[in-house]
Amino acid sequence: MKIDPWSSTTYQDYTRLRKEFGIQEFSKDLWKDLPHPHRLLRRDIIFGHRGFELIYEAIRKKKPWAILTGLMPSGKMHLGHKMVIDEVIYYQSIGADIFIAVADIEAFATRGYTLEETKELALNEYIPNYIALGLKPENCRIYFQSKHQDVKDLAYILGKKVNWSQMIATYGFDNSANMTHIFSPLVQTGDILHVQLEKYGGVRPTLVPVGVDQDPHIRLSRDIAQAHRLYNVTVTKDNKIGVFVKVDTEIEKLLDNAEKILHQLQFNDLKRITDYKAIYIQKATKEDIPKIDEFLAKSEVKFGGYGFILPSATFHRFITGLTGEKMSSSKPESAIFLTESPQEARRKIMNAKTGGAVTLKEQKKHGGNPSDCMIYELFLYHLIEDDKELKDIYKSCKKGEQMCGICKKYAAECMEKLLLKIQEKRKTAEKKVKQYLS
Repeated sequence: MKIDPWSSTTYQDYTRLRKEFGIQEFSKDLWKDLPHPHRLLRRDIIFGHRGFELIYEAIRKKKPWAILTGLMPSGKMHLGHKMVIDEVIYYQSIGADIFIAVADIEAFATRGYTLEETKELALNEYIPNYIALGLKPENCRIYFQSKHQDVKDLAYILGKKVNWSQMIATYGFDNSANMTHIFSPLVQTGDILHVQLEKYGGVRPTLVPVGVDQDPHIRLSRDIAQAHRLYNVTVTKDNKIGVFVKVDTEIEKLLDNAEKILHQLQFNDLKRITDYKAIYIQKATKEDIPKIDEFLAKSEVKFGGYGFILPSATFHRFITGLTGEKMSSSKPESAIFLTESPQEARRKIMNAKTGGAVTLKEQKKHGGNPSDCMIYELFLYHLIEDDKELKDIYKSCKKGEQMCGICKKYAAECMEKLLLKIQEKRKTAEKKVKQYLS
């Protein structure tokens, strides 16, 4: 199984994706105690994660944390794009610092857009929609990859610990790949990790909410972050927790520093073996590792390191297009765009694929299949906030009590309200764009 960040593949077997790529299940325990959990979390649309426990702890303990997301300005913004910004706005409301990269270098490298074209799309299409949906300027930076020197510098510097074999294994590049395309994932690593530099808020947990097609970027970023750490905290073969110095300079000072931090964290039964560049913690458990690692990471900066905490990620399911394939800007009939008229949206909805039976008689007898219905997905992802109302629609469809035509009309009405609300707010949003640009 292969994940390609630049393909139009629609992924369906999310259980298999978790198993084959080591993605953790996003269980209820990770969101049930969050403030007013967002519908995307409550409804199993977020199906997997890497390291979300760090984010959960930061939210619960009101510690600093950040969100990094990106927008690919390669066509008009549709409902599929809206999902990520819905998540971002929710996380902003509960304390996250927000960083949004306009991926103009990636769009140039992989989609053939010029930097000027991507700038126009970002400023006139995406960012006004983000503001209209509720993104606030406070603690929010939007920037262009091509204009952000720190991001580009990091991409170049951090790339020293990535070799060609790793890029092939992660992305499947072949001999026909151009160098700009090959370099663009390193720029995305610069995006993800730069938010932990001192001038942008310092070392802290960072969440990247994405579709599963972006997991190669997450894996690369986590590998690079780990490769540039000065310490490694891990479970040893004899089931002890060890702190190991990864570099060959200032070993004594780094061990002294680690020992001091461990004492501050109330770990006093320590065994230090300088020749092994190691400190073994006699009474620590696996559950203590994130806390120890975070304190050590923050201390690495004074030794000239970056101290990157491994970035976390959540992965959401893709909303299916109205035609049954992936929702895409390049296939207008598959998507509902945030700037199109309610009349056009209604037409598309009335023509959309549903999970209903072939005939009305069969529908009443055997019921429909909302799990394979594009209209139900519109309710699930975007149009219905009330979980009970959604559940009632699901049950009525399964029992054959609710016909597809009724659902389509209701979806069209809800969509009209949503689009009109967004378009009304866009009138003032366009004047506010400069407040968000760093």
